[in-house]
Amino acid sequence: MTGEPTPPGLDLDRLAGWWPDHVGALAGDLRASLIAGGKSNLTYEVGDGTQVWILRRPPLGHVLATAHDMGREHRVMSALSTTAVPVPRTFALCQDTDVIGAPFYVMAKVVGTPYRRSAELAPLGADRVRGISTRLVDTLATLHAVDPADVGLADFGRAEGFLARQVARWKTQLDASHTRDLPAAERLHARLAASVPPESAPGIVHGDYRLDNVLVDERDEIVAVLDWEMATLGDPLTDLALMLLYQRLGADLGSLVSDVGHAPGYLGEAEILQRYDAGSGRDLSRFGFYLGLAAFKLAVILEGIHYRYLHGQTVGPGFEHIGEAIHPLLAAGLDALDHD
Repeated sequence: MTGEPTPPGLDLDRLAGWWPDHVGALAGDLRASLIAGGKSNLTYEVGDGTQVWILRRPPLGHVLATAHDMGREHRVMSALSTTAVPVPRTFALCQDTDVIGAPFYVMAKVVGTPYRRSAELAPLGADRVRGISTRLVDTLATLHAVDPADVGLADFGRAEGFLARQVARWKTQLDASHTRDLPAAERLHARLAASVPPESAPGIVHGDYRLDNVLVDERDEIVAVLDWEMATLGDPLTDLALMLLYQRLGADLGSLVSDVGHAPGYLGEAEILQRYDAGSGRDLSRFGFYLGLAAFKLAVILEGIHYRYLHGQTVGPGFEHIGEAIHPLLAAGLDALDHD
């Protein structure tokens, strides 16, 4: 609309026609930029010269069944706005694919930093880093204490049988993105399917909880939890396991995974487990299974991104080596089961 290039995945003319009736009056032409860092749903900063919003839409091209559901992401953040869990304000959900070619939603822009690298945290000093990582664990426990029925999310998922369905679901997703044989993935799936433990008390599961999916303000407070695309009802210990898996493999997976756990002062794995245990009271005795499931899930997600890269359907740099990253994940998952 202004002569500036339109980022992939948006139609600013159609978006501007939709905007006033659903978000509010525009002070000028819409402009948008793709926010770097996302390897799944696409996130844009959209502004009219006076105000700025955030828009989320699914990735371009191949999209796995049940993934990238804008309605679910919008619904869970809207529901949690009445709780102590920090989430951005949501404005509107659009399911009409004629507007930009896919469903999308619009939310407020929250000012904060999504720390992804230990080099970004280190200058803050060990005391501040310890405080941030402690609040990250506490916020997760706060989320898992929310009763879904109290916020209108009783039907947001089927909590009963969640772990077994997760094992089956991620195998289905892996098969849907098949480009090569992965014997370690087959072994990991078989062992998970044969060793599903009794489930923890059900709650709201974020699905990809880690430090670079939250925003931290200048007071070191967590002011927003983001990226709810995999949220559901189920066993909350899956969130804790995935967060710790990221921490374990941060150094091995390079730019694909955050390495914040290596920053001086960041809580160690034992401290995180102790802090979460004290705040949640959940049974962590079968945590090796949860780590194995987390490794399988993340490997499948990366394989889906690898599939899209091979088919020319990714946006932005950094995808050429993503297919190699699943091998240490699969090895970590098998090792976790050995120690369960």
